[in-house]
Amino acid sequence: MSSNEVSSCAAEIMALKEIYAAINRNDVSAALTFFHADIERIEPEGFPAAGIVRGLKEMEAHISQGRGTWTEGSCEPEQFICAGGKVVVFVHVRVRLKNEPEWIDAHIADGFTFRDGKVNLMRTFVEREQALQWVSAGS
Repeated sequence: MSSNEVSSCAAEIMALKEIYAAINRNDVSAALTFFHADIERIEPEGFPAAGIVRGLKEMEAHISQGRGTWTEGSCEPEQFICAGGKVVVFVHVRVRLKNEPEWIDAHIADGFTFRDGKVNLMRTFVEREQALQWVSAGS
């Protein structure tokens, strides 16, 4: 990513880093401060919470429920890609769920848009290539 792209979305990247850090430490209320009241969260088919979540109350329940299934682990942002008002984050998910001996170890991508300085869309992609297509597509 060029330095112009990084500087043009530095505030967004900082907010996204804070969201992942808050989720990793199970601080749902801190994560919620970065979401717009009209947040829309889309998880793909095959994910435990597949579907669409709308609004802060649903988002709070969604994060709390998902994070509540972890025994340990984290979702670590690895790379940020900014283009056309969108941000894609490549994420390394490494978590162990409650009552499960095996770790989930996956590389996914989350896509974001912002309104009024807050996340108004969060969309997860199973394949990073799908996220790259999404970020490069027009609105």
